[in-house]
Amino acid sequence: MVVPYVNKEIMLEHLQQVSKKTPVGRHAVIIMDGAGWHIEDFENNFDNLSIIKLPPYSPELNPIEQVWSWMRQHHLANRCFSGYDSIVNSVCDAWNNFVSDSKRVIKMCSRSWMNLNN
Repeated sequence: MVVPYVNKEIMLEHLQQVSKKTPVGRHAVIIMDGAGWHIEDFENNFDNLSIIKLPPYSPELNPIEQVWSWMRQHHLANRCFSGYDSIVNSVCDAWNNFVSDSKRVIKMCSRSWMNLNN
């Protein structure tokens, strides 16, 4: 989803999309930090989705923080944008580049504490 702002309603829509895309018989896990739009208990709305809420002030536990850092370093830092559409296009290009390499995604988004096979 590409949106100009984030709030509880947008977060709920995102979770609904994740839930719909989760194959039957599978279960999705969403990691949330303490952002203001993560405070509501969305988990009760879904049978195939669980939410792990991270402790406050612990960005090192949230894999998406490394993703944003990578996108900034490789695509978005030290640039001028001509307007909103330029920003959206650049962020979408950066995201698509990031997810084009599944090994990179797995490496950056995996955490040993998340391994359920231990």
